[in-house]
Amino acid sequence: MTDSDVPVRCPACRRQHAYAPPSYPCACGAPVVPPVARGATVTPVTDRTWADEWVIVRCRMCGRRDQWPQPELECECGAVLRIPVRAVQAPSAAPPPPAAPSTPTPPAHIPPPPTAPTPRPAFQPVPVRTAQDAVTVAALYLRWLGYADIRGAVKRAPSGVRVAARGVIALIEPSVKPTSLRDVECVWLSAMAESVSCVCFSLAGYEEAARTRADALSIPLFVIDLTGTPQPVNGAADELMSAG
Repeated sequence: MTDSDVPVRCPACRRQHAYAPPSYPCACGAPVVPPVARGATVTPVTDRTWADEWVIVRCRMCGRRDQWPQPELECECGAVLRIPVRAVQAPSAAPPPPAAPSTPTPPAHIPPPPTAPTPRPAFQPVPVRTAQDAVTVAALYLRWLGYADIRGAVKRAPSGVRVAARGVIALIEPSVKPTSLRDVECVWLSAMAESVSCVCFSLAGYEEAARTRADALSIPLFVIDLTGTPQPVNGAADELMSAG
């Protein structure tokens, strides 16, 4: 056990684990590690909800507060354990601004608008070892593409996991079976009902009928490789990846 590991005991089988919290890349480039609450009681995951899948973590480098996946550990007995995280303290009130000077000051120079947008940093992959890792990669990739207010994951019929963000619904199929035509049509219908767009991520690829329908509906399709890097598999995905 290293200094960064946290001792975790499974309440189901009483096994002792050394848990190492994952690290995620902040928008400023610094690594962000959820502050695991040492000594807190872990709880088995028996039901997943949108709110329970995400925690708020503050970057120590830039102070940015953002949502990241709730830390979990899979025990050998089959139990999935939710690891508690210390709550982020609300920022203190800013001091009042100084009084305006009594004498006029010259107007400030206003720089011209930039001629080109600032390029995005390279996407930082997260290795995929579990189904939860695949969901994490998809959520991080959506944030990298520019989607804000990412909400937690929840299993939905007919299969797969869905993640929502402002303006988009994403279907993630983290199993070893290809995403089916029905899966693609269901997420497209859900997106139409909420007047948002949709995108699909899969570990095992897509059925031929699913790819054909996605092309007809302009639904971006990505395959997540084991390094944790989503790869576009159709023209809509290429366009989304390049434009964000």
